[in-house]
Amino acid sequence: MLASDIRRRFLDYFARQQHVVRPSASLVPADDPTLLFVNAGMVPFKKIFLGMEDAPGGKRRATTAQKCVRAGGKHNDLEQVGHTARHHTFFEMLGNFSFGDYFKRDAIRFAWELVTGENELAIDPSLLRVTVHHSDDEAFALWQEIAGLPPERIYRLGDADNFWQMADTGPCGPCTEIYVDLAKVVTDFRFPSGATGEWTDLKRAEFSHDAFVEGAEAGRFLEIWNLVFMQFDRQADGTLVPLPKPSVDTGAGLERIAAVKQRVTNNYFTDLFDPIIGKVEALTGLPYRGKRSLESYEVEFSSRRPATERRSSVVKNNRIVVDPAAFHVIADHARAVAFLLADGVHPSNDGRGYVLRRILRRAVRYAYLLGRVEPTLVDVVETVIDTMGAAYPELQQRRAHILQTTRAEEDGFLATIEGGIARFNQLAPEHTTQGSTAVRGTISGEDAFRLYDTFGFPIDLTELMAHERGYTVDIPGFEAALNEQRTRSKDERKSRKLGVEADALGDVATWERGAGASAPSRFVGYDTTEIETEVAAIRRLDGNRVAMLLQESPFYAESGGQVSDEGEIVGEGWRVDVDGVRKVDGRSAALGRLSGDFHFGRATARVPTDRRKDTERNHTATHLLHAALRQVLGDAVHQAGSLVSPDRLRFDFTHHGPVKAEHLAEVERIVNREIWRAQPVTWTEMPYAAARAKGAMALFGEKYGDVVRVVDVTGVSMELCGGTHVRNTAEIGLLVLVSETGVASGVRRIEALTGPAAFALLKERERALQRVGELLKAPLDTVEKRVHQLLDERRGLEKQLEEAMRGGGDELQKLIAAAQPIGDNGATLVIGTVTAPDVKTLQAMGDALREQIRSGVGLIATHLDEGKGALLAVVSDDLRARGIRADAIVRDVAALAGGRGGGKPHMAQAGIPDASRIADALAEAPRLVGAMLTGA
Repeated sequence: MLASDIRRRFLDYFARQQHVVRPSASLVPADDPTLLFVNAGMVPFKKIFLGMEDAPGGKRRATTAQKCVRAGGKHNDLEQVGHTARHHTFFEMLGNFSFGDYFKRDAIRFAWELVTGENELAIDPSLLRVTVHHSDDEAFALWQEIAGLPPERIYRLGDADNFWQMADTGPCGPCTEIYVDLAKVVTDFRFPSGATGEWTDLKRAEFSHDAFVEGAEAGRFLEIWNLVFMQFDRQADGTLVPLPKPSVDTGAGLERIAAVKQRVTNNYFTDLFDPIIGKVEALTGLPYRGKRSLESYEVEFSSRRPATERRSSVVKNNRIVVDPAAFHVIADHARAVAFLLADGVHPSNDGRGYVLRRILRRAVRYAYLLGRVEPTLVDVVETVIDTMGAAYPELQQRRAHILQTTRAEEDGFLATIEGGIARFNQLAPEHTTQGSTAVRGTISGEDAFRLYDTFGFPIDLTELMAHERGYTVDIPGFEAALNEQRTRSKDERKSRKLGVEADALGDVATWERGAGASAPSRFVGYDTTEIETEVAAIRRLDGNRVAMLLQESPFYAESGGQVSDEGEIVGEGWRVDVDGVRKVDGRSAALGRLSGDFHFGRATARVPTDRRKDTERNHTATHLLHAALRQVLGDAVHQAGSLVSPDRLRFDFTHHGPVKAEHLAEVERIVNREIWRAQPVTWTEMPYAAARAKGAMALFGEKYGDVVRVVDVTGVSMELCGGTHVRNTAEIGLLVLVSETGVASGVRRIEALTGPAAFALLKERERALQRVGELLKAPLDTVEKRVHQLLDERRGLEKQLEEAMRGGGDELQKLIAAAQPIGDNGATLVIGTVTAPDVKTLQAMGDALREQIRSGVGLIATHLDEGKGALLAVVSDDLRARGIRADAIVRDVAALAGGRGGGKPHMAQAGIPDASRIADALAEAPRLVGAMLTGA
């Protein structure tokens, strides 16, 4: 049975059991800072299980095939990938969920019917065993009643195996797991070498508790499905309080079930990985023999491989040692890379982006171990898109972006990997005199950091390579070196400061509450900027600051890149100058400084009209900019962040390399064309699925409800957005692009102005041009021509100067003719003053002097404006090889004249504050230089 059939049968079965089939959530958890990635099927429903949200649409049954990544944070399987049969960075978890609906009886019935049903997964019931928590008598009895399992096939295990909890406190409960006897299912099962005991007996039908546990740990009995019964709320003191609405959360690994149904011991032998590993074979020209043996084997490269194709240094005499694990790592990591990029994660040096970069570079390193120094992963990732795009359309939708980013990252790492591995080989030699089991040495934290900083080796890659050779890595030393380099941006500091204040707001139930505190507050800012309303609740903060909840509020809370509104709330005898807005229990609370004596009652809430209109201009212009970028640069462009404020807009987007000037000009032209066409801007609310079907663009990583707000600029842009916008593009007036820069690998940033701010910028540029015209004494329409004339004149003068200096000029030639010997080896000292209007000219004369000195030192000085001077020293190559350095000479001589300087061994210069002292310093120079030469 193909994996796609298993996925379909699972979801179809639960759809028939009145479960809503929900699409996989993004790998980036929404509103959950405790997780880097979604690592289990229940994560998208976490707030429902915690009682913080209602089940979507009131539907209390759901089923999903959820994308999961375990490669960072608490759940990190990265280092095990390639070395075991079932560890993955990316995997699919099938699950069914009950939000206070059915419980143990139905959950067990559903699982048994699906696993054993003739038209479902059809696994032989005689090959199944289950575990339950040792205290769960109910589940123990239900398995016997519903599945007909004898008691000896139901094993009672402890908390470590069969009790699940979300955290130290909160929802928790016992779980039950379904196991398959692999020894009697798969065709390639082998007992571990030297294994003995009851669990190795193929003729035995039943096993003792201890034999089952030992066999499960050794891989004979494979868990394929875990059913969690959330029935308690664990208190801080450990007490288990029954939940009023017990729930069910289950998780079944698609890869594991596929291995069982395809009768193989290893997930990498299934159809999920066959085409991906086949692509690695085609790219490397090496056969994959992992299905026969997981031992390494030596291979000679096919003579049919292109002779010009480069090979890594692991290839010796056209032969290479192949480890099947390399195929597994590349295949697994290609899936993770494809899906993380599709869900909006960008390679970077921190957070999720750093994990992605680690995964990608680990795959590139294993391709290197298969002899590749050409881009390899990008083609494997494309195979992932081709094979999984039907089940996960986001792969196809972001194909261009995924492939472009993968190639750029791969090219960047390949440019340094040879040098990094050469450096690693110096730090951790492969051959030592110690035994193979001994720790051969430790790579210092500073060296590990240098591998990271200079060669791009993530620390866990260095650890992996070190472990393979019996070395350890000084991780505390690495982290110390890394922390010294890190700095935090001003925006991050500001964000943390705001977060502290937001944390102090707490639960609205703890605030001072007015008459309407329990009624839901309503945001009216889409329609008005001023409203008379009632104060519902207030929270007093430090420094006479308050947070205020209104029954109706015009204040927008920062979201989707749009900054919070500012304004005022005015009541009888008091006012609050609003400088921020925060979400509290889903409602918008206005923050600001209180003046006067507050009392509950009517108040007027007001957002300055000009500020709101400027913000709306920038927000709608951001949508137009996004659309124009995709039109000019292609569909690989996706939003990667934004800032919408009254004074400017900032838009981050996926693109590799600077945007060409002509493309930026075209983008600017398109946006202004749509502004001047006076296109209507409308917004409507509709079901999420309907909005996506209409073509509305959603931002990856954002969390959307069942009903979404769609902002539509007819024929130009349609996006899911909760921000405020103009009613017609003509209100924007004008857009001017200000800058385009890079902010991260594969991410560019455009800053722009609209409306009055754009007009003000153009007027300032016009005034600047007028000032230039006045300086050049040229009318505005001839300024460009006059600048070109001046540049031509400058180039002519520079050429004349270069020609004059090439021979050193008369002054220089006289000094060379008067050179004095120093030392006994024929070296000479050229010394004196020259006429040079600036340091650049003095440097040019120094170059000419050095070219004409066969063996010796040159020391020339010049008088500059305001009584200052400059000194320059040059040293011939033969004396430099003996240790005579120009920077040392110029430093000592300049010191005699009260100056300071430095430079390189062959040429150095110094500034002299008082040029009148140059002559005395030069008089002492022969003695100083002679002493240096004698010492050398």
